[in-house]
Amino acid sequence: MSLAKIFSVSSRVRASGVSGVIVKRAQYSSSSEGNVEKVYPQNIPGYKYVNAEEQDMSFRAMSDRAAQTMFWTELARGFAVTLAHIFKEPATINYPFEKGPLSPRFRGEHALRRYPSGEERCIACKLCEAICPAQAITIEAEERKDGSRRTTRYDIDMTKCIYCGFCQEACPVDAIVEGPNFEFTTETHEELLYNKEKLLSNGDKWESEIASNIRADHLYR
Repeated sequence: MSLAKIFSVSSRVRASGVSGVIVKRAQYSSSSEGNVEKVYPQNIPGYKYVNAEEQDMSFRAMSDRAAQTMFWTELARGFAVTLAHIFKEPATINYPFEKGPLSPRFRGEHALRRYPSGEERCIACKLCEAICPAQAITIEAEERKDGSRRTTRYDIDMTKCIYCGFCQEACPVDAIVEGPNFEFTTETHEELLYNKEKLLSNGDKWESEIASNIRADHLYR
């Protein structure tokens, strides 16, 4: 076999899970004419064909390729696909007048929730502040006269937030959540520094949607 034949031989590659070594294997069988025929393990798990398939050189296959080149059948098929999609309903929507559906797990603008009585849910456990990987949350708390702990300061730097949802998952009382609102762009950096009042107002505004999303997802939490 010539050197060119050796380097042009297709191979199947299998990554060994034990040693991490890439193993290349090819099986050969000699035909009656003396040519080298490449035979590959077709149904052995773990093998993947990594080289280009050799073209079929039969008369029918060669005539089909010649007809495709001469009559531009690929171009005709492409026009047919375009023509078929012209009469279909477009997939685009007229945003912002039309909006697509959102998953109950969508993580958007942050909000602090209240109980139906109007009492703040947050108990100042600071788990959200501790778990935040971006260190975007700052909490200060004090004890009330009735012995309960509540926050005096709850700040989120939204320019640091990576919307991982860890704060929502760590909260034991579902106080801090990432709501369904994704339209909260601003023109200045200061507008994205949320304080407790801003977060509570977000919670009051989106409470119905947030509650329905939590109910829809409670089986998976």
